[in-house]
Amino acid sequence: MQFQQLQYFVAVAETRHFTRAADLVHVAQPSLSQQIKALERELGADLFLRARGNITLTDAGEALLPLARRILADAETARLEVQELVQLRGGRVRLGATPSLCTGLLPDVLRAFHDRYPGIRLLIEEGGSHDLVRELARGALDLALVVLPLPTPSPALTTVELLREDLVVVSSPEAARPGGERRTVRIADLESERLVMFRHGYDLRELTVAACRAEGFEPDFAVEGGEMDAVLGFVRAGLGVAVVPRMVAARSGRGLRVTPLARPGLHRTIALAHRSDVAPPRAARELQRMLLER
Repeated sequence: MQFQQLQYFVAVAETRHFTRAADLVHVAQPSLSQQIKALERELGADLFLRARGNITLTDAGEALLPLARRILADAETARLEVQELVQLRGGRVRLGATPSLCTGLLPDVLRAFHDRYPGIRLLIEEGGSHDLVRELARGALDLALVVLPLPTPSPALTTVELLREDLVVVSSPEAARPGGERRTVRIADLESERLVMFRHGYDLRELTVAACRAEGFEPDFAVEGGEMDAVLGFVRAGLGVAVVPRMVAARSGRGLRVTPLARPGLHRTIALAHRSDVAPPRAARELQRMLLER
C-alpha cells in the first residue's frame, strides 16, 4: 500500500468521479485508475462500485476512508512540523520598529534571538507607527513594534501590549538644569526651554507637542526634523532639551543629563502587532515569544 494510492483513493471518494479526482491530484486519469486498481488488489477487495455516472463506496471503501484520511492528515502534520524546524535553521524575520525601540528595547532581545537561531536573517525596518501599520497590512513585515493607540485603528491587525514606558527629559550637563534645582521637570517648565524635536510622523513628537498644548503653550523648537541619534547628538551639543523614552536615555551613554518628568508624567504603550488573517512564520512567532517574555 502506497501513500500516493491513499491520496488518489480519498480524492475519488470525495469527488465520486475518477476524472475530477485526477484533476484534483494533478495526475492523468488512466494513471489514477491504475493505482486504485493496484490498491484494490493489494487489499483483496473492491473499494468502489463503478456504475456509469455513479461511483459509490463499497463496505471496504467505507471502512478504509476514515483511516486513509487520518494517515494523510498525520503525514501533513509531520511535514509541517519538520518544515517549522527547518524554518528555525534558516529563513528570515521581517521586523518593523520605531527608531527609539531599535535603540532601547531591541538590541538585547535580537542578540539573544541571534545566539539561539544564528541561521535566521533579521531584517529590521525603522519607521513611525503609521508607516509600520501600512507595511504590515501589505505583507511587507511579519511583526512590528508600534506605539498605542494606533494612528489609524485597523481591524486587520492583532496587537499585544508589550510594555508601558516612562518618558524623561534629556539635556546637556553643561546647560542649566531644566526646571531649576528640582529633581523632576513639569511639562509647564518646558515652556521656557528650547526643544530639540523629532521629525513629523514621529510618535514622540506628537505626544510631546500634545502635552505642551494641554498646558496652554506651543513648544519652542531649537532644531526639528531629526531621527533619534540626531536628536540626542543635538542635545549633547547644548542646542536644547528633548523628551525621550527612559530606555533610550539609559542606553545613550555619557554626555546627557536625564531628568524624570513630574507626576503624572508622560508615558507610551508599546505593542507587538501582526496581521490577523495570516499567521506569522515559525521564526517570527519565536521572536514574538522572546519579546513577550523579555
